[in-house]
Amino acid sequence: MIIQTLNENDFRQAFINYNRDRQFTYDALTALFQWLEELAEDTGTPYELDVIALSCEFTEYSDLSEVQDNYFSTEISSIDDLRDHTIVIEFNGGLIIQDF
Repeated sequence: MIIQTLNENDFRQAFINYNRDRQFTYDALTALFQWLEELAEDTGTPYELDVIALSCEFTEYSDLSEVQDNYFSTEISSIDDLRDHTIVIEFNGGLIIQDF
């Protein structure tokens, strides 16, 4: 196995290389990169970058009401309710959730 360490610019470039550069905004990619970096540090396990999987598993939303509209859910009335269902990555300008 070969492991390559990526910085934030390399991470962004990987999305461009896979034609997924419009999947997330600049700020969302920053938040996703930081979250994955923290996850790898917390677990002690390197994260193997899979741009396609991230693009399929996570979605960016501008706010909670957009999530509620997408999921037609009455169970989700707050960010905390959303966290009970999935991973939530908040950032200035929106949030990213792991689709459920």
